[in-house]
Amino acid sequence: MATMEMAETGIGRRRDRDRGQTAIEFVGVTPLIILLLVALWQCALIGYTFSLAGNAADVAARAGNGAQRSSEAACKRAAKKDLPDAWQTDNITCAPERGLYRARVELAVPVLVPGILDFGPSVTGNAASAKEG
Repeated sequence: MATMEMAETGIGRRRDRDRGQTAIEFVGVTPLIILLLVALWQCALIGYTFSLAGNAADVAARAGNGAQRSSEAACKRAAKKDLPDAWQTDNITCAPERGLYRARVELAVPVLVPGILDFGPSVTGNAASAKEG
């Protein structure tokens, strides 16, 4: 019987020794979880910027190709039309080539919050539209 009491007492002591371990582990892992979420958010912003740049270039090339006069102005206006405010840019190149109308849009990738920190890398979208007629 004494052995059983000692075993129970030992188990109780071990349990008391581990008290608070979960809280300490949570505090230690929380910054890593936050860093992972920040990295995933930044990756999402990069992907969204690629999508916006490609779409803006495509729309700009079609608009510049279809314009009767002032195709460059129509191209730049179309490229800026659907871009959110945080991704607005003046770095748009529109140029007719042999049988094509090319548009190039360069956007800065925002860092964490669109419109506040815009010193990230830039993404370029290129598109061309075949001239008809």
